[in-house]
Amino acid sequence: MIDKLEMFIALATEEHFGRAAESCGVTQPTLSAAIKQLEDQLGVMLVWRGSRFRGLTPEGQRVLEWARRITGDARTLREEMRAVKQGLSGNLRIGVIPTALAMVAELTTPLSARHAGLHFTVTSRNSDEILTQLENHRIDAGITYLDNEPLGRVTTVPLYHEHYNLVLRADHPLAGRASVGWAELAALPLCLLTPDMQNRRIVNQHMAEAGAQPAPRLESNSVIALVSHLQSGDWATVLPMKTAQLFLGADELRAVPITDPKAAHQVGLVAPHREPFPPVLDALIAEARRLAEARA
Repeated sequence: MIDKLEMFIALATEEHFGRAAESCGVTQPTLSAAIKQLEDQLGVMLVWRGSRFRGLTPEGQRVLEWARRITGDARTLREEMRAVKQGLSGNLRIGVIPTALAMVAELTTPLSARHAGLHFTVTSRNSDEILTQLENHRIDAGITYLDNEPLGRVTTVPLYHEHYNLVLRADHPLAGRASVGWAELAALPLCLLTPDMQNRRIVNQHMAEAGAQPAPRLESNSVIALVSHLQSGDWATVLPMKTAQLFLGADELRAVPITDPKAAHQVGLVAPHREPFPPVLDALIAEARRLAEARA
């Protein structure tokens, strides 16, 4: 039953029989047969069928909620029993917004030092993807904004507040300024994160509140791509100081605080709202709380 429920979750996530089968490591006929067997066992139709996937029936939507709960509990049970026998081990999957990637090591490094059997997979994702992947069990936890857009039912641990800086070359006319205002950014050749990133929506919001229209000349979902443009010309971008610090050491770039008005947004750990937590996730949450207390 658990295997069939996991295949059903994959189908609901991928919305395509072939991709769902591939993600589960089975053939498409095997996945289709498992979904049909699940329907027979439950006595309801779960999927609208046609020449291709057409969505879940109302009964399928309800079963999906139960499937996520049941498979999550089964995964927690397996991990608890493994921890009893072998100590804390396994792979911890963390989705992180691009501007928070610079701080992930503050969580993973101490955990790795205490638990040699732990492995980590850290992926860069936008805030919407993090919540979707949490819901579909594609990641175990996320690091994202806590106070700017709805999160739904998740467990949260606040970690720090982002404060924003204009980042540009050291020889740029604005590099010597003590601060700049959001409205001043409109006159610069900006390179910013893409609109699907919540950081970009935050930048848009504060510029609009200052009466400026954001019109970047370059957009990317990669902070590295933004910084490489800064190093090659008169571009400018907006980054939190924690991220900007990674690129300031060679004296090529400068970070100028944006203080008119000064803005801050909270970033933290998010995890599925369920207890008990799997042992590896419980350890991550405990480490996040220790880090938050140390910073406080």
